[in-house]
Amino acid sequence: MRLSARVDYALRAAAELASAAEASAGGHPVTAVQLAEAQQIPPKFLENILGQLRRSGIIRSQRGPDGGYWLARSAEEISLADIIRAIDGPLLGVRGERPEDVGYSGAARSLQEVWIALRASERAILELVTLSHIARDELPESVQQLTEDPKAWTKPVFFA
Repeated sequence: MRLSARVDYALRAAAELASAAEASAGGHPVTAVQLAEAQQIPPKFLENILGQLRRSGIIRSQRGPDGGYWLARSAEEISLADIIRAIDGPLLGVRGERPEDVGYSGAARSLQEVWIALRASERAILELVTLSHIARDELPESVQQLTEDPKAWTKPVFFA
């Protein structure tokens, strides 16, 4: 799986907004500068990402001296997959297409099923984990179990 810098920044900013919401029982507006400083995100880059999250209905914003950003719904209702789709579109594509739309034949015919299974497993995790899990640093047990295998933490070697 490969995440763009834009998705990484969006997830980190959303986690900060979720944390602010939990810390103040509902949340208070957090400025873009506060988000950028908390996560070391370039402010100009962040403004565009926050705009995308706002247009997708994940966050809200208010201008003015008391303005800023906050989650549009509770952190329990916003999955990591929601944020990824808002920024980069579908979770898994093959050459920019949905796996079920790519034709495979001959010996490669089963590759289509591999890509669909991969998308399904990624989606299962990303739909399960919410901003609330991230803000509280309490991942679901099934996700924690996946990280217990030491191989999960090592960089894969594709060519020796």
